Amino acid sequence: MIANSLKSPTSSTEMDPGIWSKLPPELLEHILFFLPLKTFLNLRSTCKHFKSLVFSPSFISKHSSGSAFSSFLLLSHPQCYSHFPLYDTILGTWRNLALSFSFLPPCAAQFNLLSTSNGLFCFSLPNSCSFLVCNLLAKSSRVIQFPFFPFAFELLTLVSTPDGYQIFMLCSKFSSSCAFVYDSKVHAWRKYEGFQPILIDNFHQEGAPFNGSLYFTTPEPFSVVCFDLENGNWERLNTEMPGELTFVRLVSDTDEGKLYLIGGIGRNGISRSMRLWELGNEGNWEEVERLPELMCRKFMSVCYHNYEHVYCFWHQGMICVCCHTWPEILYFKVSRRTWHWIPKCPSVPDKWSCGFRWFSFVPELYTLA
Repeated sequence: MIANSLKSPTSSTEMDPGIWSKLPPELLEHILFFLPLKTFLNLRSTCKHFKSLVFSPSFISKHSSGSAFSSFLLLSHPQCYSHFPLYDTILGTWRNLALSFSFLPPCAAQFNLLSTSNGLFCFSLPNSCSFLVCNLLAKSSRVIQFPFFPFAFELLTLVSTPDGYQIFMLCSKFSSSCAFVYDSKVHAWRKYEGFQPILIDNFHQEGAPFNGSLYFTTPEPFSVVCFDLENGNWERLNTEMPGELTFVRLVSDTDEGKLYLIGGIGRNGISRSMRLWELGNEGNWEEVERLPELMCRKFMSVCYHNYEHVYCFWHQGMICVCCHTWPEILYFKVSRRTWHWIPKCPSVPDKWSCGFRWFSFVPELYTLA
């Protein structure tokens, strides 16, 4: 039948529906999986069967490893509202990609990016007194109302879990600060006691997720405390901090189960060096690496020794050290034990002198809001 159709002068380049409809489902899936991912995702709207293929075991096994997607460092700045420059950390270059927010509800006409985790974005919606969690790749979103009005919060941290996500934040409205946690499994807020004294003098720094808890540092005298996301208990880490610290930040590698501390070393609030430590099995901080002197001089001149502008986060094997007043990122490649600078985005004007907020963006199809 195929041979006859090829010989016919009126034959079409389209496949005979009689043949297409008789293909075994597993063979049809195998053919479709050769399509580019973007084309395949666009097919979801054509029929229910194609939509269901996105969640089939064979498709998940092919694309859930993350190899189909790039990973990005995303820049948020008050003067580039709703446009987020992206640095592709796999290709090592800035990408001219526009993130689409057209699927968001009408209440998201204005938004501020607060946190990211495992492909999820958490925005605040100032016009509706709520948060919005969304997955740009899966085009899923959820509006979450504030626990009460007015609601002033700090240290907001979005944490992706195997079966959903949680949003942590502190609120100082009451006589003593309180912790609030939103759990996507029950779609509800839980309120817990806060921690005294204040955790940190930097509101750009998020908590570091580690072993089911969020870890924070306190101002001088420096120490580490953790908040159990399941039962709401606070605990101070019983470990000796490195000496002569001028500032400290925490980041975590959740895949490998490691907690890192980045800090400046010096006297009288002036850092002469910057070092990286890892929390050892015995609960002590083990030095991993030191920032080379020339790079240290540049970083300290960038932040003018105002360490409240410094914040850190983990991204795909990289420990990123950022400054709210500088458009470049300093990062440590853990596997190579080397330090590098990510250059300034070409589209960022020189007149922008502050407000630089960086996030890790690793697209994930199956992390749903």
